[in-house]
Amino acid sequence: MSARTIVLPLAQIEGQHLIALLDEFLLLVDAPERDEDAALQRLTPTAYPDDDEASQEYAMLTRGDLLDRRSQDAALVRADLAVFEREDGLTRRDAMRPRDAVIAGDHLDAWLRTLTALRLVLATRIGITSADAHDPDDERFGVYDWLGYRLEGLIQAADERDARF
Repeated sequence: MSARTIVLPLAQIEGQHLIALLDEFLLLVDAPERDEDAALQRLTPTAYPDDDEASQEYAMLTRGDLLDRRSQDAALVRADLAVFEREDGLTRRDAMRPRDAVIAGDHLDAWLRTLTALRLVLATRIGITSADAHDPDDERFGVYDWLGYRLEGLIQAADERDARF
């Protein structure tokens, strides 16, 4: 492993859940009817909020490429999680067993963009518009919060790694 590599320890079950989220995300960004989804609109915000014509033209020229990039990033992250592929019949102890997701330095940006995109999609789905605008009883908020925790951990690891160089 290179000094630029980041190791992200995850419980087996966390890795499996992240793979499931990535699979759903890939279905979303690769869907032919993707133009009508509010979550995708949040991933590709309006470039010119005061000019509908310019915004539509910009979206027509860039939206497909942006969503394709998001798909490529998510596929790369999913490949990095291969060690967590679903194992049938896991005991509770096995499910909680930590494993390492090894993130090469050139994959880190894809990880950061993908976890952020997952949070944006989830925020749209559960109606989060500000830090305190959510239903604390909604189980999906726990996933949103967990993604934020993992994203923050990656940012800190990247900062520490970069401080050494």
